[in-house]
Amino acid sequence: MKVPTPGAIGIFVDIGLGFGGFVDVLLLPEQAEQRPAEGTITDLEAWWADGRQQVRLKPSDPEYLRNDFADFTARVRPGWSADIGQPVRDSGPVTAQELASLLARQERREV
Repeated sequence: MKVPTPGAIGIFVDIGLGFGGFVDVLLLPEQAEQRPAEGTITDLEAWWADGRQQVRLKPSDPEYLRNDFADFTARVRPGWSADIGQPVRDSGPVTAQELASLLARQERREV
């Protein structure tokens, strides 16, 4: 794995298929020194997959997962565990209306 540097968006992972895997930096510990070093072998779980040529992954090992993962998923992706094993609908790009709604919800949480 290649460890992200400040400003990086995540870690690209070779999963041995014709397309890659990706771990979003938001799922990793905030402190860079707690993230897996390049070359680390660890288990990852599918976090999201859709029609794009990439599988979003999350660390299985809590050592490499953000400390507040449960709270984070409750805010960002409530009910995600119910999605396990279910087909994922590729809804396409986010519309301007959907983005405005997401931003408004985020602003209400920050107040």
